[in-house]
Amino acid sequence: MAITTSAKKALRQSLSRRDKNREWKDKLKEAIKKAEAEKTAAAVSFAYKIADKSAKKGIIKANKAARIKSRLAKLVNKK
Repeated sequence: MAITTSAKKALRQSLSRRDKNREWKDKLKEAIKKAEAEKTAAAVSFAYKIADKSAKKGIIKANKAARIKSRLAKLVNKK
């Protein structure tokens, strides 16, 4: 357990960040699954939005967001 005041604060911050990051990753996974299932423009657009926001917040890397978007675009264009 943290002893110093600064270590306690760092622990609180890391727990808070972990919760927020998990929330965004879960949102992204759900959006991707929905887009893959529906294959509609609206679902894909929403998944793009979540991927871009996640990359902007630093939750995923920019290249991963681009890779997700590319794969979703391939799915929609096959249709």
